[in-house]
Amino acid sequence: MDTSSTKEILKSRKNMKIKLLLEGTLIGFLVGFVIVLNRLAISNLTRYFNNFYDFGNQSIIKSIIVIITLTFIGYLVGIMVKREEMISGSGIPQIKGRVVNKLRLNWFKILIYKFLGGVIALAAGLSLGREGPSVQIGGAVGEGVADLTYKKVKVKKEYLITSGASAGLAAAFNSPLSGMIFALEEIHRNFSPLVLLPAMASAIAADFVSKRFLGMEPSLNFERLQVLPLKYYWLLIILGILTGVAGTIFSKGIYLFQDLYGKFKKIPIEVKIMFPFFVTALIGLLFPSLLGGGHDTILNLTVEDNSICILILLYLSKFLLLMIAFGSGVPGGIFLPMLLLGAILGNITGVFSFTFLGLNKEFIVNFIALGMAGYFAAVVKAPITGIVLIMEMTGSFNHILSLGLTVIVSYITADFFKNEAIYELLLERLLKRKGIKEEADNTKKTILEFPIEAGSIADGKYVKDIEWPKDCLLVSIKRGEKEIIPKGKVQLLSGDYLVVIVTLEKRIEIFEEINSITLVN
Repeated sequence: MDTSSTKEILKSRKNMKIKLLLEGTLIGFLVGFVIVLNRLAISNLTRYFNNFYDFGNQSIIKSIIVIITLTFIGYLVGIMVKREEMISGSGIPQIKGRVVNKLRLNWFKILIYKFLGGVIALAAGLSLGREGPSVQIGGAVGEGVADLTYKKVKVKKEYLITSGASAGLAAAFNSPLSGMIFALEEIHRNFSPLVLLPAMASAIAADFVSKRFLGMEPSLNFERLQVLPLKYYWLLIILGILTGVAGTIFSKGIYLFQDLYGKFKKIPIEVKIMFPFFVTALIGLLFPSLLGGGHDTILNLTVEDNSICILILLYLSKFLLLMIAFGSGVPGGIFLPMLLLGAILGNITGVFSFTFLGLNKEFIVNFIALGMAGYFAAVVKAPITGIVLIMEMTGSFNHILSLGLTVIVSYITADFFKNEAIYELLLERLLKRKGIKEEADNTKKTILEFPIEAGSIADGKYVKDIEWPKDCLLVSIKRGEKEIIPKGKVQLLSGDYLVVIVTLEKRIEIFEEINSITLVN
């Protein structure tokens, strides 16, 4: 490696944490304002669409006008997707791909088109969520700030994109811990302090802005939940198995509908996106209660007494509408609809347990909340985020035992059926579909940090005994607050962080190779 370039990289690490903390805070405030505007735009425009559906119910002619108008709006959204294809879907796979440098994104175009396309699709009532788009919008803001402030230091950009994604989810849910944990556990998959500090600062700043303008309550509020008695815990095993199986089917359904739309290669993307808008127009005229991503429906489940048959019909309807919308490539996410499906399954389990297994009726709402966590863990394979999200919704740590049991059983069940993390697989499918390859760069270098997990290949071994990848340089071992010079006789311990300089050309291969050494597979 070039010595001068290496020295420049090492010099840039000085005061890096403080700089990242300040930039993360800035990004958090910016993302907070953007997401507040996004939420307000969706809320206000939704009222106009609902009035438009009421207008359509006045006569057949007006119904036809509504259908034609919604279909044309779908065409306009499709034009946006055609101009910037990376805004399709939830946006989380795209951000994951950008963080690991497998994708190149135009952050400004994504910010504009994702904002507009997402607002229109969600306000029109498509069965999609705003949380995934909020993550992508946040990531775009993070990359924009990185481009404008630290163009020379490539390592910071990925950290700031992650912090923007953290802020996006925090502002969307009014849940800063969930935003931070999701960004670390799912987006970056690394709990390095260099990732943690800006992600934490941005999530807190975004949450502050969101609560300042939209109120202090979480987006989904379950504060009145009673602590579930231990005698009912055996029912949580049933709920965990159910959500694990259903989550696996959910993932397969997403891939199936993407493949179905993909078979019509000669049909332009804008025409494909017209179809879910056409379907939504019919739903808005005939069954308006099925409109939307599911926020109000989840809250209604907590106060309404629904029969198992009604809940099953609701589940199947929302499942199908989500598949139709998401498979087409409409800008919109699966995060909230996924939570809705989990809530419905939880409600079904609760009602069944109340009717036949002696569950106290007041605990049915617990099963609704726990169903969301279990479903999320099965589909996303991010169990910590699922637990933290529900804890923030309930405003209490008293439910961590029931949450943990449900999430663990669901996660293991999904693993048994070989269900992979959905955003990981969606990214793989995106890369394969687009044929995107990384651009080579033989001159520039970057610095990466790798945590050593207990039980990994590196744990307990000496530096000289590790077969390190070529084109990388181990420059430091961080152990707590100390930095150790990586001499051959230094023993690596779990909890250490390896500081490695790599060439940009080889960073993906080296990232995967070193992870295979430092992480438990």
